[in-house]
Amino acid sequence: MAILSNSTELRLLTRIEAAINAHDLEALVGCFSPNYRAEIPNHPARSFSGADQVRRNWFQIFAAVPGITAKLLASASNGPCVWGEWRWDGTRADGDPFAMAGVTILEVEGDRVASARFYMEPVETASGDVAADVRRVTGQGTGTR
Repeated sequence: MAILSNSTELRLLTRIEAAINAHDLEALVGCFSPNYRAEIPNHPARSFSGADQVRRNWFQIFAAVPGITAKLLASASNGPCVWGEWRWDGTRADGDPFAMAGVTILEVEGDRVASARFYMEPVETASGDVAADVRRVTGQGTGTR
């Protein structure tokens, strides 16, 4: 883990990491303000408000991925904003692998997350190389050029 300073904001990321790794739902929810706002820019319909939704989300995650682990790969802060690069791994209850990676950009008030822009996505390895993905997102089909 690469913590760049010992600021309150960066310590909050390590509290989140520790709570996930301990599967401590109360400690994790305690990292978020009651009026927490989550923005998911890549999937806007998934955005939500409230620590109660954080609780519901992580209750489901801990049940469905009982061995989930979180690793904070890098972090940086700028005033009340803190960036964290994450990797979450585990095995789902049905035996399938679980892996997510991405970045969270948090706005901190006091010692809690007030809001976040959430860029975590499932890790998937079967979609092909970058050229295939560029063709897919630009609507150029699957043929080679």
